[in-house]
Amino acid sequence: MMSYLGTNYHGFQRQDNAVTVQETVEDAVYKLTGEKVPIFGCSRTDTGVHANEFCFSVKLESNITERGVVFGLNGILPDDISIKSAEIAPDGFHARYDCKGKEYIYLIHNSEIKNPFYLDRAYRSWYPIDEKLLDGAAKVFVGTHDFKSLCSTECDKENTIRTIHRFSVDREGDMVKMTVSGDGFLYNMVRIMVGTLLYVNDGKIKAEDLPDIISKKSRILAGKTVPPHGLYLNKVYY
Repeated sequence: MMSYLGTNYHGFQRQDNAVTVQETVEDAVYKLTGEKVPIFGCSRTDTGVHANEFCFSVKLESNITERGVVFGLNGILPDDISIKSAEIAPDGFHARYDCKGKEYIYLIHNSEIKNPFYLDRAYRSWYPIDEKLLDGAAKVFVGTHDFKSLCSTECDKENTIRTIHRFSVDREGDMVKMTVSGDGFLYNMVRIMVGTLLYVNDGKIKAEDLPDIISKKSRILAGKTVPPHGLYLNKVYY
């Protein structure tokens, strides 16, 4: 299990022309064990997206202990990636395909005054946010729905039906936190759901219109796609 700050990476998945989390961790595994092996992540986080809890699986021939993996990799990896734990998995375990669900949080710094300590770590919205209004509106997303209206037009999934278990909106001071968990998420789905709720807050979309937006399965009816730097993969369920 690892956590990382996604600011300096073009997402998790290895790319030919950009630095990614996968490439960085695989290079560290090679330096530690001498084994050039792929790691398999639980999710394909986008450029700039962070992770509080990100599971990956890797098959090693080395006799290195779990503790050796944690401290060995942390001694090699840059400061924006941390290995939190390691354990021997059952044969055939795959971090992505065995994942049963995920929880994301989206942080919004709701203030007219910028805070340098939130740079690249939270999205700033100066317009006052009514978190109670949005907490109620977010409950419309809970349940099993076709989320075609709330994913990117670049999404290549034929099946756009997903189940959302929980969606809450809370405030701590000038920080608004949106927490959503489900059995799976489509490309940009969380960022579009957040953007749609912000449109409700701004009066651009009525809360009572959300069920209709979902049922019509048209991306143009939903809200904006908020920036990636407020998004965190928070928990992974197996």
